Amino acid sequence: MLPVLPPSSDQRLQQIAQARQAVLQDGKSPSGTLAEDWIERSWRRCLDSGQRPDQHITFDLISAEAALRAKEANEVLVQAARPVLEKLGAAIASTRYFAILTNAQGVVVDVNGAIDRQDRRASLITRIGVDLSEASVGTTAIGAALSELQPVWLHRGEHFFNANASYSCAGAPLFGPDGQCAGMLDLTGVDVVERPELKHLVVQSARSIENALTQSRPHELMIRLNWSSHSLGEESDGLICLDPDGWVTGANPVARQMVPSLAANSSSPAHCSELFAMPFEMLFDAANSNPMSYAQAIDVPLWSGLRLQALPLRCGNGPVRSSKESRAPDLPLKDVETALIRKAVSDAKGNVMKAARTLGISRATVYRRLAGGKTK
Repeated sequence: MLPVLPPSSDQRLQQIAQARQAVLQDGKSPSGTLAEDWIERSWRRCLDSGQRPDQHITFDLISAEAALRAKEANEVLVQAARPVLEKLGAAIASTRYFAILTNAQGVVVDVNGAIDRQDRRASLITRIGVDLSEASVGTTAIGAALSELQPVWLHRGEHFFNANASYSCAGAPLFGPDGQCAGMLDLTGVDVVERPELKHLVVQSARSIENALTQSRPHELMIRLNWSSHSLGEESDGLICLDPDGWVTGANPVARQMVPSLAANSSSPAHCSELFAMPFEMLFDAANSNPMSYAQAIDVPLWSGLRLQALPLRCGNGPVRSSKESRAPDLPLKDVETALIRKAVSDAKGNVMKAARTLGISRATVYRRLAGGKTK
């Protein structure tokens, strides 16, 4: 069977035009692959709000008072993103795309790249304080990424307003250390060749910004996490920041995917003991036992029974301090797990099935560990 080739540029524009006809004029759903579901949802939100494709767009700036509040509220975001924006600007300079950073409301807070200020279309959307939300300028990568909370690629007529048909853009939402959307990163070009691969670039860059935001949180200990099949120290690591009491002060989206209890506690503080089936002081001890340059990963169990490798790192040059006066005993991990199983059985008043369900392991595993055997 011959491979299915992607549509040519002319075919893509024709498909977009057919999708616009179906949704925006005929009120129907586009057939086949003419438009992705999220694009149709955005178009319909625009229609439902009373917008029409042929309307004039003014690209309004927010008020001076609102701009001052936005600047103060997003100072940490801008500082964390600036090094990434500078690298992005250099990487895409020859493509005539440029980078835009917005807050969670779609207001531009920073830009970078080869912006042609003589082109009004580029100049209008790269002003600090311009509102590029879906409610203001219709379907764009910025508005769609903030509404759908997923990375997007948008080309020409896939924008809602006819006046935006010269733009092509990739966008990705940014999530802060508290798990909430903090803004979005956008790569836009005017009258440029379609480059959907920029969606991958914007996602990677967004991850770098999210990691910088997480590391900016006050913390005594930072833990880098990954599965045993991956090396630690890369952008793909989960990051968790802890205070001296073992409370989580911040975590990146990757960590929230790896450790489900982090996502479950996104609206309230989470303690390290809720994340890992081991005394949290052991992480502080591991960070203190090795110099920074020789830090080694340790094996950490999740309450689900899965295991991650963790690299606990000190915030400064001195030893990290747990608020506990007594150090956790240097027990083998197997003994720690057995002690935790015994505690779960005790909390369940001897009900082994209930304890096993709480720990996410089998009843047979509980019996084996209580009898001194090994888990499988």
